[in-house]
Amino acid sequence: MLNYVIIFITLKESVVVIVKKLSYLLIVIGLGIVGYAGWEIFDTKMQTSNSLAEAKSIVESPPDKEIYKEEDGTFKPPIGEAIGILHIPRLNADLPIVEGTDPDDLEKGVGHYKGSYYPDENGQIVLSGHRDTVFRKAGELEVGDTFEVIVPYGNFEYEITETKIVEADDLSIITLQNEYEELLVTTCYPFSYVGNAPQRYIIYAKKKEV
Repeated sequence: MLNYVIIFITLKESVVVIVKKLSYLLIVIGLGIVGYAGWEIFDTKMQTSNSLAEAKSIVESPPDKEIYKEEDGTFKPPIGEAIGILHIPRLNADLPIVEGTDPDDLEKGVGHYKGSYYPDENGQIVLSGHRDTVFRKAGELEVGDTFEVIVPYGNFEYEITETKIVEADDLSIITLQNEYEELLVTTCYPFSYVGNAPQRYIIYAKKKEV
C-alpha cells in the first residue's frame, strides 16, 4: 500500500512539474507573439513615416502629370512608390498613398489598387489600408466628411456618401468603372478583430465640384 502511495505522489509531482513547464512555455510563446506584433506595428509606422516624407516631397514639386503619364493619358506611377497624400480633415491625418496593394506596399501606407483610376480620370479610384495602422480610426468617419487626395498634378476633394460592410471575398465593389469619378476606401473589418478579418469596411465618396 505504501508503495502505491509513493508512486501516486511521484506521479503527482511529475504532473505538477510538467504543468509548470508548459505554463512557462506558453508565457514565453505569448510574449514572443506580442513582441512580434509590436515590432510589426512599429516597423509599419516607420515605413509609413518614410513614405509620407517621400510623398510630401513629390507633391510639393511643381504639379506635373507628365512624369508618369501613359499614352492613353492615365497616371501610372511605379509599383511601391509613394506618389501622393490622403488628407482626412476629420481625423487630422495625412497618409502616404503608395502605388500597389501587396503586403509590402500596404506596410508603407495607403495602397492604390493597380488598375483603378487616379483623380481627374473620370473613374473609380480604389484606396486600401490596414485597419490597425493607417485606417485604425476609419470607423469614426461619417457621411458628409471629406477626403482630399493630393497628387503631383493637383488636389482633389471627395465627400463621403455611404459606408457599408461586405464579406472579404466580395470583389463586386471594385467595378473599375469609368463612367463617373468616385473614391472607394477599403479596410479590414471588424476593426478590433484579431487575425485575418472576415469582412471589409467600405467608404464611398463622390468628387466635390469646384
